[in-house]
Amino acid sequence: MKAAHALRALRAVAGRELQSFARQPGRLMSALVRPLLWLLVFAAGFQNVFGVAIAPPYDTYIEYRVYLVPGLLGMVALFNGMQSSLAMVYDREMGVMRLLLTAPLPRWWILACKLLGGATLTMAQMLAFLLAAWVFRIDLEWRHVPLALLVFLLAALMLGALGLVLSVYVRQLENFAGTMNFVIFPMFFLSTALYPLWKLQESGAWIVHAIAQFNPFTHAVEAMRFALYGQALGLSLAVAAGCTVAFFALALWGYDPQRGAARRPQGGGPP
Repeated sequence: MKAAHALRALRAVAGRELQSFARQPGRLMSALVRPLLWLLVFAAGFQNVFGVAIAPPYDTYIEYRVYLVPGLLGMVALFNGMQSSLAMVYDREMGVMRLLLTAPLPRWWILACKLLGGATLTMAQMLAFLLAAWVFRIDLEWRHVPLALLVFLLAALMLGALGLVLSVYVRQLENFAGTMNFVIFPMFFLSTALYPLWKLQESGAWIVHAIAQFNPFTHAVEAMRFALYGQALGLSLAVAAGCTVAFFALALWGYDPQRGAARRPQGGGPP
């Protein structure tokens, strides 16, 4: 694969994702409304209910809405990863994926281009949410944000790769909403997005605590939480990176034409 050819493919595939997003300005607003409602309404309602003790990466007591920010960044990445998956299911029904996957390029590179395009959109939405948090005077360590962007990108890639896996097995648009909810809500609520692990342990929710410890979304959120304070949480970074590779490998395996899982959707339509 020649570098120039690969870059043209990246520009075409990822550029298509960006152009589609640019033609739908309402997508950015809809992506921000959900986390902002949680930040402004949910956090205000539970400010005095969920006390957050001094625990790493915090060196003092914080407002609950400050604790929520990394989890809501993860929410943005999670929902956009699912949106990218929905777009791939639509492309398969329309026959676009068949054209892409028969291009004279390695299959892994085509999928990587789709993943990078989706991760770029996710990063843009996460930055827009951080800007909104700054407007609403959320007390974060803003000087660490530039370095934290690398961790944001890792989280976006991990959840985008999960979306790729879902796009393999969700073969019709009508089935996507149920599958998306089946993935999104357990991942989000059984994590540290809304409450710390020690809070779950303290309340005696041992099963939820155990699931949250092994939830990849928990590690993505915690990696972003520590990065926003200039710290690296090695275990969570390793888990997020490992899950990204594993999810991408599963998607690549699923889109193998020799298997036929992604080649022949239900009803005999185009892939």
